[in-house]
Amino acid sequence: MNVEANKRLVERFYDEVWSRGNVGFADEVFADDYVRHDLRPTKATPGAAGQARIAEQFRRAFPDLEWRVDLVIGDRDLVAARWTASGTQSGSWGDLPATGKRAIFSGVNIFRFDEGGKVVEIWNHRDDLGLMEQLGAPVFAGAPVGD
Repeated sequence: MNVEANKRLVERFYDEVWSRGNVGFADEVFADDYVRHDLRPTKATPGAAGQARIAEQFRRAFPDLEWRVDLVIGDRDLVAARWTASGTQSGSWGDLPATGKRAIFSGVNIFRFDEGGKVVEIWNHRDDLGLMEQLGAPVFAGAPVGD
């Protein structure tokens, strides 16, 4: 297993798919049966097609999306990356209609690679609380004031 090659592929994934909008590049990164671990409920299609669809829908909602990779580290079959993104929500995203608001948010992904150099598992952690607050969406993150 080539950790450096896996790190480069993760960096290229962010550049191609998230920065440039080349969602078809997901086919080169993800195994057909990769498993997505996400704290948010999702109905994403399995495999690379599901990852491409997630990116496509997000980029449609944030067409001016800018993506920066802050850190990439690797060990054995794992690569972890922290990123920061920004963009204006000009289209609907999930149940949230377009707000016209600009947001800056970050996240961490952990990728597990197989021997063939494809991602077979991903753990996704994005600052949805901060993102939704910036977009003006109702957020409940604890006890209401006065309780």
